[in-house]
Amino acid sequence: MQRVPEPELMDDQVQAEVYAAADFDEAHSRIVDGFDVCFPGAELRGCVLDLGCGPGDICFRLAARYPGCTVTGVDGSNAMIRLANRRRADDAAGDRVTFVEGLIPGAPIPEVPYAAIVSNSLLHHLHRPEVLWQAIDTYADTATRIYIADLRRPQGMDEARRLVGEYAAGEPDILQRDFYNSLLAAFTPQEVEAQLAGAGLKDLSVDVISDRHLVVHGTINRDRQVKPAGR
Repeated sequence: MQRVPEPELMDDQVQAEVYAAADFDEAHSRIVDGFDVCFPGAELRGCVLDLGCGPGDICFRLAARYPGCTVTGVDGSNAMIRLANRRRADDAAGDRVTFVEGLIPGAPIPEVPYAAIVSNSLLHHLHRPEVLWQAIDTYADTATRIYIADLRRPQGMDEARRLVGEYAAGEPDILQRDFYNSLLAAFTPQEVEAQLAGAGLKDLSVDVISDRHLVVHGTINRDRQVKPAGR
């Protein structure tokens, strides 16, 4: 099945609020736990960059799990950033989380050494997926840990409908529609591997972790100054 791109931004306020109110506790806990599994035995300290942070749930979870880190979340959706900042005022770890509104490349991301770069469900939104890998190449520093989670495209529309029925049947119609469209917009593991090869990110691996998810992970080992994205 050919990929069917969807809009890059979830900028409708109602859509953003429905997404933020959805119960992603299990899915987002699995992402933070998955980070632990990929990088065992080393406490995460320093700055963490979350690309495509949405309303910020994973940012807050990372800050709560790792008290020695600060997290910068980046998202191009004004609606999502407003929701993230609203939660930041009340979250126990909010003083170690900041949010930046902007698209990559070009978002005003702080130029600091990042101990980790994470992303959840950004890749399938991108019309030009290379911008994600370029951002990682730009902001990765000495031994930066990379953990990118996303959907993977099913073999056909019937399979996509089955996945929606199995995993989102009880969700509001808007979330069921978004899930279906996101499945059609997702990349296959083989396509992601080709993207990584094209970006020269040989330290990263692609793992299929479920019937609808894949993870890109690894440690980029180099020592250089961070330069602004897009240059």
